[in-house]
Amino acid sequence: MNRKTWTRAGLLLAMALPLVARAEVDKKVEKLWKTKCASCHGADGKAQTEQGQKLGVRDYTSPEWQKAHTDEAIRKGISDGVQGMEGYKDKLSAEQIDQLVQFVRTLK
Repeated sequence: MNRKTWTRAGLLLAMALPLVARAEVDKKVEKLWKTKCASCHGADGKAQTEQGQKLGVRDYTSPEWQKAHTDEAIRKGISDGVQGMEGYKDKLSAEQIDQLVQFVRTLK
């Protein structure tokens, strides 16, 4: 392969990776997101819902938001709650919370 072909292959791979990561999301986790989180955060994580707008929920797909929040901070927010959001530590298992953290990471 020549350099031009390698460059195209790399570009295609870079464009496909987010789609692959999104496709690999466990359907149970996706359902959990939709039942517990999507009413405010939106199915796509952009928070373009009536409740999300009302509460000033941030867009989880934003590179700035993703970079500014560690997995531990996201986990803590889900577990303990944040302003306007109840905590889920008594309603979800630690495994489910970890799965939601990873789901949030697929939204970028």
